[in-house]
Amino acid sequence: MEPNIYFFKDHGINHNLIDPDALFVVNKLRDAGFTSYLVGGCVRDILANEKPKDFDISTAALPEQIKHIFKRNCLLIGRRFRLAHIRIGKKVFEVSTFRTGKVEDSELIVRDNEWGSPQEDALRRDFSINGLFYDPRHQTVIDYVNGWEDLKEGIIRSIGNPETRFKQDPVRMIRLLKFQARFDWKIDPGCLEALKHCREEIVKSAPARILEELLRMLESGHAHDFMRLLTQHDLLELLIPKINEFLKGPHSEEIFSFLKTIDEIHLRNPNVTLERPLLIACLFFPIVHKEVQKKFIDREKPPNLGELTILVGSVIRDILMSSFIHFPKKLSAIANYLIMTQYRLTPLGMKKKTRYKFLHDNDFPLALKFLKVRALIDKNLAESYFSWEQMHKKIRHHHPDKKPKYVTKRKRKPRGQRGGRSR
Repeated sequence: MEPNIYFFKDHGINHNLIDPDALFVVNKLRDAGFTSYLVGGCVRDILANEKPKDFDISTAALPEQIKHIFKRNCLLIGRRFRLAHIRIGKKVFEVSTFRTGKVEDSELIVRDNEWGSPQEDALRRDFSINGLFYDPRHQTVIDYVNGWEDLKEGIIRSIGNPETRFKQDPVRMIRLLKFQARFDWKIDPGCLEALKHCREEIVKSAPARILEELLRMLESGHAHDFMRLLTQHDLLELLIPKINEFLKGPHSEEIFSFLKTIDEIHLRNPNVTLERPLLIACLFFPIVHKEVQKKFIDREKPPNLGELTILVGSVIRDILMSSFIHFPKKLSAIANYLIMTQYRLTPLGMKKKTRYKFLHDNDFPLALKFLKVRALIDKNLAESYFSWEQMHKKIRHHHPDKKPKYVTKRKRKPRGQRGGRSR
């Protein structure tokens, strides 16, 4: 099968959009005698005249050969999908070997390390818009999958039978909605039909991969549209049922208003990415606050700190326990802290004598940032935010080197130095 080749006069790719270090990796592999291209999302974004966040590279070199070429700058990762990570300064470039596979086999892919040709590699990718190669040395776009035409027409189309491809790797259904949210392109009718039939296959995916896709979309500036699509196509019901239930209820706009706000922050400041615990807190807070309102505010019963701590922890635990996605303990613990701290920053009639100790907490600045996000949604919180911000600045000014106090695990004394009865 001969590919369609598009030259500079056809695509006019601006090399200023390409990271010079990515070009260095491609050229070094070529100089070592291996065919190498930029591939996937970075080619799609460059053709759409957007600056890519990541640059992926595909090559004929095997992982061990890549390691030999880049030596200490290279780390080989993965068993199911063997990859090389090339580190240059603080940047990491993902380099994969051209692969082949049974594209018509609907079995779930559990291992994907069969090496192949560029054509075979393109045919086993998910969507045609992600199946393009770019050769920077000759400035040519190489298309085996009709991705060029789909990109120009704004269509998201599966490479091969969509139902088969979704069963092979169910995360592709999440990625389908991700691309629609990002680019507002049309989904091919065959993909939409396959999405309906295969949606329950999503629980065969690795939870960590789905979490990463979710977090990346929360950081993307298109979280609002993405979560609406997940809810609309009944995927969120299988992934995070409690959030899905809330989004299908009468108070759904309380979460969507958070998502709109974080999207505006990311789109206005492309170099700024909000911290992941804060993004998770944006999803959880409206659900928690509805329970707080039901138990305390509506009954005009001011809670104490202990009651609030128990309720907040209980609601978040219910969300986590019912989810297919496994949220890391550190991520969920910090999100819990951010939410709980909001009730100390805007107390519900609680006593104030112990309010100020938490200003020295390690994660307090993040809790303050979360209050700022809330203040962008509810202007009535602006005054509270500014007063806490000024208070925190004063503490930082007077105690710049003061470290927060933590309750740490006591160190066990060496045997022989412990008190008590000797043996």
